[in-house]
Amino acid sequence: MGFLKGLLIRLATTALAFWLATLLIPGIDLESSSTVETVTTLLLVAAIFGVVNAVLQPIIKTVGCGFYLLTLGLIALVVNGLLFLLTSWIADQAGLPFSVDGFWPAAVLGALFVSIVTWILGAVLDRD
Repeated sequence: MGFLKGLLIRLATTALAFWLATLLIPGIDLESSSTVETVTTLLLVAAIFGVVNAVLQPIIKTVGCGFYLLTLGLIALVVNGLLFLLTSWIADQAGLPFSVDGFWPAAVLGALFVSIVTWILGAVLDRD
């Protein structure tokens, strides 16, 4: 039961971070007509983002280990921005009303913002 609770808290905190990102960062848009559609879209986008990060992030870090060392980890901003854009593209293909206008500044700032907010909320809620 603890695993499922942690997973649901992580999904909710990521969805909340995406919602805040749509409010605060220009170029990240969520166009829905109702509250139910907004919440559903945010939960689905958070799930897509989680799957994209869980599957691709370890592969990218392994393959690009040299770039991480060479740039002292700053390449992570580029990688996270690209994964954020990929999440937007998958959401668009799934028919979700979530969009990111471009790599800079929307995707990079969005990925950074979502990461920081989920980290803070995770620390406050003690999801693990």
